[in-house]
Amino acid sequence: MTQGAFDLAAAAHQEMTEHGFEPEFPAEAERQLASIQPRLAEGLRDLTSLLWSSIDNDESRDLDQIEWAERVAGGIRVLVGIADVDSLVARSTPIDAHAARETTTVYAGVRNFPMLPERLSTDLTSLSEGQDRDAIVIEMLVGADGAIASSSIYQALVRNRAQLTYSAVGPWLEGTLEETLEGTPGGTGAPPPKVAASAGLAAQLKLQDEAAHALREARHRLGALTFDRAEVQPVMANGQVRDIEARRANRASRLIEDFMIGANEVMARTLRDAGVSSIRRVVKAPERWARIVELAERYHDKLPPEPDAAALDGFLMRRKQADAAHYADVSLAVLKLMGPGEYVASRPGDTGQGHFGLAAHDYTHSTAPNRRFADLVTQRLLKALEAKAPQPYTDDELDDIARNCTLKEDAARKVQRDMTKRIAAVALQHRVGQAFDAVVTGVTPKGVFVRIVDPPVEGRLMHGEQGVDVGDRLHVTLLGADPQRGFIDFGR
Repeated sequence: MTQGAFDLAAAAHQEMTEHGFEPEFPAEAERQLASIQPRLAEGLRDLTSLLWSSIDNDESRDLDQIEWAERVAGGIRVLVGIADVDSLVARSTPIDAHAARETTTVYAGVRNFPMLPERLSTDLTSLSEGQDRDAIVIEMLVGADGAIASSSIYQALVRNRAQLTYSAVGPWLEGTLEETLEGTPGGTGAPPPKVAASAGLAAQLKLQDEAAHALREARHRLGALTFDRAEVQPVMANGQVRDIEARRANRASRLIEDFMIGANEVMARTLRDAGVSSIRRVVKAPERWARIVELAERYHDKLPPEPDAAALDGFLMRRKQADAAHYADVSLAVLKLMGPGEYVASRPGDTGQGHFGLAAHDYTHSTAPNRRFADLVTQRLLKALEAKAPQPYTDDELDDIARNCTLKEDAARKVQRDMTKRIAAVALQHRVGQAFDAVVTGVTPKGVFVRIVDPPVEGRLMHGEQGVDVGDRLHVTLLGADPQRGFIDFGR
């Protein structure tokens, strides 16, 4: 991917190596890949007749999760199918060893660096449309109050009947919701062609949306936080970066997120109740809570002196209702002040940290085994439990895996952040001297960092940084944009 004299794809490769990744698969992994033959396990429950579907980004091919639902006595029965990656990637093989080192797929804007070879992640272990695949099925009965009344996990044979996208399904669901609320034709979203062609699929998605909404409302009553997150992506034309834009969550992406969260909670509780050591995903109570309290006071709101997820979500929702246009700024500031999540090994009887942002005591990662090694490990723990076999990892091994997953996740964020800056610098070179609204996102020994609102790009505040802190809103001027160094400089 070349932009004038600057090669963004080469820069992405360099960023990967500088942050400790091995962008290319070793020869022994390639030899193993060539020997892999697609196969389906025998004796699995056959669920291929169900109207499964997936919803993901437009360009996604590494499909980890599919969904199906039905209304039953007591609520809505939801099935979440997860790709059975372990069926083709055995532990301690060369491909597995590479995945254990890398731990995550890195999305670098102009190029992806997959954790698993693409023949696996986008084909043989992907829940691709029209293909029979082995899967781990997480079943939940979602009650009218959004609580998960019962659950189970088992292996099954599945077939994705419709590969759908957030960009198409989201506007349609939002339009359908508007019609329901107002009793008049509302929204601008037309049903995607696959949905328009199938009354059954349309009904499926509406039922799934109903169950997802109930799950989300139940989490919010417990204090789960509501953020307005945006992913930055380049706008390409003729192989060149022309601009950047924000990809924001919509009703379809929230549906998938709600099912993912529910499935991960069920998996964590299942392993805990069985007395199995596992890897948990935790987000600790914010260390900079005092700054979050100060941020709320700036908006004439009040938070308790000690971390309280429910109170924080109430503040966020009040800000969204009062000033939706600038809610993303507040949301981003709180996210930065909360700090990142991490992986930890959990042993039977542990009463460790939960997930502060989700108001969940039991939480793991299990729904993306094509993209995250922690999820593949969790899958193996579950399969050993179901088979009444010895657990595949010792507690010390789980400690090491959790530690490496956290380190590599942090490194992946740095690669993505640096590449976003390089791509943004290319897109903004012609806008030097222009003024932008911004919010302070970081105050570090290396400098003060701000994120402009439109386009949503982060850079360093070179002048006028004295006395500012995370969450402050400023007017800044673009001083320079250097793709080679990934520098975007602002001043006041």
